[in-house]
Amino acid sequence: MCPADPPVNEPAAQQAMQRIRTRPQFQAVMAGTPVAKTPHFALHRAALGSVHGGRPLFPVADAWLGVLLPKRWARRAVTRNAIRRQIYEAARAVSAGLPQAALVVRLRSEFSRKQFVSATSEPLKRAVRAELQLLLARVAVVPRAPELPHGE
Repeated sequence: MCPADPPVNEPAAQQAMQRIRTRPQFQAVMAGTPVAKTPHFALHRAALGSVHGGRPLFPVADAWLGVLLPKRWARRAVTRNAIRRQIYEAARAVSAGLPQAALVVRLRSEFSRKQFVSATSEPLKRAVRAELQLLLARVAVVPRAPELPHGE
C-alpha cells in the first residue's frame, strides 16, 4: 500500500480528500504561482496528471491537500500544529466543493504575536479560520442549478 493511499477501513465519506505527503508531490504543486491569496496564506494548485519516476504523483482522482507552515512565520510548534489542524478542518468542511486537483495551503506571513499572544488562543483560531474560508471559497466548485426552459 502506498503511503498516500487512504486506510481501507475508513468510511467513504472520510476519504473525500487525500493528503499530500511526499516531497515530489509538494514540488509539483508549488512549481506554479499561487491561485489565491489572503493576508497570511497562499493557495497553490496543480492538475492531477503529474508523473514522477514513471508513476503518477496523485493516483486517485480526488481533491488532494497539503500544508506548508514555515518556521519563519510560525516559530512555535504549538502554533504550527494549531494552524495545521484549522487548515485540515476548514478543507474538510468544504471538501465536497473542492476541485479534483492538488492544493497546497502555504503560510506566507506571520500572525502578529502582539495581537495574538497565546499560541492557541480562540481569537487566533477564529482569524485563521476566517482567512481559510475565504481562501478555499476562491477555488471551491459551486454546483450549478439546472437551467429552466425560457417558457417557465
